[in-house]
Amino acid sequence: MKIAQIAPLIESVPPPLYGGTERIVSCLTEELVRLGHEVTLFASADSITSAELAPCCNHALRLDDTVRDIIPHYMLMVDKVRERADDFDLLHFHIDLFHFPLFRSLEARTLTTLHGRQDLPDLKPIYHRFRKMPLVSISAAQRKPLPHANFVATIHHGIPADLHRPAFERGSYLAFLGRISPEKRSDRAIRIAQRAGIPLKIAAKVDKVDEAYFRSEILPLIDGQAIEFLGEINDKQKTSFLRDAAALLFPIDWPEPFGLVMIEAMACGTPVLAFRCGSVSEIVEDGVTGKVVESEDEAIAALPELLSYDRRAVRKRFQERFTAARMARDYADLYRTLMTVPVTYPKEYSFIHAQSNTMSNGDMIPTAQVRSQALAARSPKQPLAICDIDLTR
Repeated sequence: MKIAQIAPLIESVPPPLYGGTERIVSCLTEELVRLGHEVTLFASADSITSAELAPCCNHALRLDDTVRDIIPHYMLMVDKVRERADDFDLLHFHIDLFHFPLFRSLEARTLTTLHGRQDLPDLKPIYHRFRKMPLVSISAAQRKPLPHANFVATIHHGIPADLHRPAFERGSYLAFLGRISPEKRSDRAIRIAQRAGIPLKIAAKVDKVDEAYFRSEILPLIDGQAIEFLGEINDKQKTSFLRDAAALLFPIDWPEPFGLVMIEAMACGTPVLAFRCGSVSEIVEDGVTGKVVESEDEAIAALPELLSYDRRAVRKRFQERFTAARMARDYADLYRTLMTVPVTYPKEYSFIHAQSNTMSNGDMIPTAQVRSQALAARSPKQPLAICDIDLTR
């Protein structure tokens, strides 16, 4: 297939430091190339890829001090993609909703993976007006605020199996990784570590919008000894940071669409202690790869058991569920389905539900198999509306 991957311009692909969406676009692009597809990546010019690179700005926007407004850069990129649209079998967007008006007439050849939260009221009119645009959610939790949007699949993220090397001996500290912001709750992580009497290392970026919060609420709690702040780290540093940790703390307080850091920790064999928000319960298998809690008291009580988990089992579940190879196969399966199955949008949608496996805790994990018998069983006079093909692991 000839596939266009349209990435955000905020970070390069892959990002040198923080940047979850761009990292996933990179992983997907490289795996699709490895599978033999012709892929063109629309991204910043400082991106690195084995696909054809279609540069859309000179540098990643976040690290370019001359950029004051990102909108013009995205408008130029969308126009560039539209000019080349006929070169591709499918256009896969990762830029939220920027492209909807311009690609409405080509909606059957587009796919949009939503990477952010979808519970904001401003989004609902957009999805209503552009209700035929095919969407992919990155967790089942992410799509809940938009029950009538045209979600065609749920596909969990994946990263290369060899990106992070695991360690199977218990680490010496607790880890917090990602971004400093009120909803990420690094303050909770600090209190949990202090009460447990275990050192905490924080590796996180601080965006300009969160600098005041960092200075007033978090910096006073950092003593440089029991609580240590490392700033942003790259992939090489991330491996050792997570591998040498006893556990990752993920004490979020917002509807997290996925939470890439959780599977990065699992790749290192490190169990996850996470608060029950958003996608957490889909990603963390309670009792196997981590513990899911609802309060700081529960977190403190859960730590002794969590720290005794078999780190080999944590790594094994990562390899089974969250590799980039699995993610790319799921997307390739979906691309083929979208290109071969007639799509209409009647009032009453038909649904395909994939065959499911069972997780070790009894929950269901849908597989990437689109049931061929479900396709064959549809009425030939009524084309199928593809609305809910679950492709998570």
